[in-house]
Amino acid sequence: MGYDLIRDSTVGQIINYVSRGRFLAYPEQRPGYVLPSRFSLASAARQTKEDAATLCDEETEKKRVLGTSTPSPPTLPATPAEPVSGTTTPYPLERAATFATLAGVEVSEKQLSNRLSAADIPDPYLVDWEENDPDDPLNWSPRKRAFVAFEISLLTFSVYIGSAIYTSSIPGLMQEFDVSLVIATLGLTLYVLGYGMGAMFFTPLQELPLLGRNPGYIATLFLFVIFQIPLVTAKNMNTVLAMRFFTGFFGSPALSTGGASMSDIYPKHQHPYVLGIWALGAVAGPITGPVIGGFAAQAKSWRWPILELIWISGFSLVFLALLLPETNGPTILVRRAERLRALTGNPQLRTATERADENSSVRTAVYDTFVLPIVLSFEPVLLFANIYLGFIYAVFYLWFEAFPLVFGEIYHFNEGTIGLPFVGFTVSGAITYFVYCLYQLYHIAPRTARGVAAGKPVAPEIKLEIGLMASIFIPTSVLIFGFCSKASIHWIVPVIGASLYLPGIYLIFQSILTYVTTAYDGYEAPVLAGNDLFRSSIASVFPLFGRAFFVNVGLGPGSAVLAGISFFLMGIYWLLLRYAPVLRKRSKYAMSD
Repeated sequence: MGYDLIRDSTVGQIINYVSRGRFLAYPEQRPGYVLPSRFSLASAARQTKEDAATLCDEETEKKRVLGTSTPSPPTLPATPAEPVSGTTTPYPLERAATFATLAGVEVSEKQLSNRLSAADIPDPYLVDWEENDPDDPLNWSPRKRAFVAFEISLLTFSVYIGSAIYTSSIPGLMQEFDVSLVIATLGLTLYVLGYGMGAMFFTPLQELPLLGRNPGYIATLFLFVIFQIPLVTAKNMNTVLAMRFFTGFFGSPALSTGGASMSDIYPKHQHPYVLGIWALGAVAGPITGPVIGGFAAQAKSWRWPILELIWISGFSLVFLALLLPETNGPTILVRRAERLRALTGNPQLRTATERADENSSVRTAVYDTFVLPIVLSFEPVLLFANIYLGFIYAVFYLWFEAFPLVFGEIYHFNEGTIGLPFVGFTVSGAITYFVYCLYQLYHIAPRTARGVAAGKPVAPEIKLEIGLMASIFIPTSVLIFGFCSKASIHWIVPVIGASLYLPGIYLIFQSILTYVTTAYDGYEAPVLAGNDLFRSSIASVFPLFGRAFFVNVGLGPGSAVLAGISFFLMGIYWLLLRYAPVLRKRSKYAMSD
């Protein structure tokens, strides 16, 4: 496992390319490699065709000199004279004859491929997975999958922690640069907005088989670290705000594509469990940020939480550049095809995605990247999903403004301990994930199995049910927090109230996002990119008025307003669950029953 991880990592790919396969070599680059029989036959047929053309040209030239007419093509041998170098697999006589016959001078490569398909012979030019192929991410060992899943979660954590760790620096920034709370809070707003906008650019690029996921992860994480340096050495607030936007923008691939990487390496029936772990790791970032950043800011200055972010993301950059392999299956196949073309000299050896890309246009790619996510966002189902997720995501970020107000001014926590109440989210998150797994194992899986057995697969709306049940946690949480945050009530009560928000946001996100990617099968990337932009745009605005909202309206009344909006959206959620099948039938993008 260790050799494969290093070879397939970003650093390993660079070493392999620079050394031309001498170091960290793939099987196709090693001496004595045995070419799969279908590629051998294809290359032999191609060589036979070229030899036949050469013989025909020579004979034509000879007849021209002697003054005779142009001859007919020479008779081709029934079998290739010699196998491709390095090949020990014998050719079946009847198949070799077929290839030799089809390799006549007048038969094109495309015609050859079509005739082979019509004759039910494997396409000799298609580069695909072999049986039990060890390079296929779905065939990786459980240990390798678990390690790569840990790496993806580490990457997501390293970027997501950057949003909330900044909140510990806000008091110091206000004091040093003499700016208002709203201006200082813009650093949080621009970061969240940045990774929402970045997803629109980087997510489509990471779906391209020619690039894959790793170059996007490592290149943007490198820039993420680099842009922290002028931030931590900033001499004015304008520099802080500009760098916060750029770090959020370049951190977006970890947040928008991490779930896709998890799906690359695990079979579909395991997606709810592994995506649940990844989502839990993503939530752990904002929760942990104020905890570790608060003590650093208290002991040193506002720059130290940013320094901690540099250490965390810098370690992740080195670790992942050395050990994170490519997980996108089409990209792995494209790189294999490139090596096989170099080995055989046959440019017709291509993957299915390479063939498909030949028929795509730049206009189509631009439309799918920038226009389609916006178009899909106005689908009734997706519009509600974007608004609802944006609202609960925004309230989540309001906690970063409400916690200092409650635990700093009411309960008199110091700058270091003021972030400790966020630990309550970790406890409720672990319990929620355990319950979610039981729900999937003992409720969803049996219902799905019964539907398949009866020949009537369950509708995708089944995924929305747990989100509707969990939505009650949102108003319950904000009401307990708002009305129990009093000096006469122990601080543990608002901590428990706030912690109840995690089951709501976690299960609603899992429910809605898995539903929309299932209902809009084939449009997952633009659906998720549009959702990321929509919800991040909403969430980025709320912290700007959060403190003023709670101070002027009051914690209790302000929480009642948020709870009222939440109850209203719960009603729409119920309508969505009931009428989503009808809306899907009217959509030209959604799947039909």
